[in-house]
Amino acid sequence: MDITYKSNNNVVYSCKYHVVWCPKYRRKILTNGIGTRLKELLFVYAVNISVDIMEMEIMPDHVYILMEVDPQFGIHKAGKSLKGYTSKVLRSEYPSLKTRMPSLWTNSYFVSTVGGAPLDVIKQYIENQKTSQRQKDKLG
Repeated sequence: MDITYKSNNNVVYSCKYHVVWCPKYRRKILTNGIGTRLKELLFVYAVNISVDIMEMEIMPDHVYILMEVDPQFGIHKAGKSLKGYTSKVLRSEYPSLKTRMPSLWTNSYFVSTVGGAPLDVIKQYIENQKTSQRQKDKLG
């Protein structure tokens, strides 16, 4: 496996994480353009905080991201920054998100380091989320 390392002034690293978070009460609100706008905001803001989003999928009720984060910045700070920024912008652009919910995101999230599974397997898993959800919805 070919690993590419990044570096800053003090650290050479390869810190990739699979991160998942949900809207408050797991409401299916990331639809009707909100999910598309969220994706744009995440890509733009990630560059500002030196986070590399390698893969992302937005579902109606949760967000999947495969990202690489500088260990000196940290995954917790990266997740908190991404969620905070997107909440502020989306709630200002979509007033319905203010009236329906006290906050956009839950405080909790899932994070797993990507080291045990090949990156291609994680990428494929994230890419297939919409397809598998459609199949569940048809059966459901």
